[in-house]
Amino acid sequence: MYRFLLTPRWLGAAVLSVAAAVIMVMLGNWQLHRYQERSAINHRIDAADSTRAVPLTSVMAAPSGAGTAGADPGKRVAWTKVTASGRYDPSKEIQARARTVDGDVGYEIITPLVLADGTALLVDRGWVPMPAAGAAAPPVVPAAPSGDVTVVGQIHLSESRPTPIEHRDGRLDTRRISVPRLAHEMPYPVYGAYLLLTAQTPANDQAFTKIPIDHEDSWQNGGYAVQWWLFACMALFSFVWQARKEAQGEGRPAGEAEPAPKPRVKLKDRVAEADRRREADRLAAMRAPVDRVEEADRLAALRAPADRVEEADRVEEADRKREAARQAAGATESAE
Repeated sequence: MYRFLLTPRWLGAAVLSVAAAVIMVMLGNWQLHRYQERSAINHRIDAADSTRAVPLTSVMAAPSGAGTAGADPGKRVAWTKVTASGRYDPSKEIQARARTVDGDVGYEIITPLVLADGTALLVDRGWVPMPAAGAAAPPVVPAAPSGDVTVVGQIHLSESRPTPIEHRDGRLDTRRISVPRLAHEMPYPVYGAYLLLTAQTPANDQAFTKIPIDHEDSWQNGGYAVQWWLFACMALFSFVWQARKEAQGEGRPAGEAEPAPKPRVKLKDRVAEADRRREADRLAAMRAPVDRVEEADRLAALRAPADRVEEADRVEEADRKREAARQAAGATESAE
């Protein structure tokens, strides 16, 4: 019954269906990995307030060469809460322009924190608004504290699509915070990610606004994973359904034809259908052989009066005429 599956056409269809299902399952697994990765990031973001900070060097590799950035720590480390101590270097301070917080445009201020071993960590101290005079005026930035500073914050990965770096208002000016590109402007090795400041000793200036952290949309990846797995099931089900349909067609006896589909009756076309039938009957009657005697009887019947009263009067008049003729004939015979 299923021998047709061994034909080249069906073997090719089976290979394509299985290959498509495998690819879709792999895509679903990749989306599941992205869901797990983003969920872990969201967990680290939410747990920052209740989690104890770990030393910076325990989660990030120290950079080695001056003017270069260390290795990117990767998404598994992103938003981890860490702590570090050192001295700020305000001479290499950076302002990231056109940054938005709660719908307002301003600047993020990033200051290198030079650690005891001579390496540096870029620290995003917070956001300041654009001055009232407009973008052409320099922002009002509180000075970084002097002396030893201990910072606590979350690791922020370097931003993609780096933009050119300019010197403006006594600072390095850029649109995107690209650590590898900014590291070229520094006289010391720089860690491969920067720190989003949440706490500082001594305390950070109140003029800074804390940078909000957006959560990852992990549920979107979870939905895509389920979607790809459903597509894989549909590909296999479609092949099985087509094969079963083919098998049922072959299993029908040789002399038995497929049942003809029932014609659909259009209710709104009944009058037209009746007219067509009457016309067909008339044409059939015209084509049929005509019996001359039956046709004469039919014509005579058509010519006969249809009113019963008139027919009775006609018969009675004929009877009177016959009776009068009979009496006239009898009188003639008597006279002779």
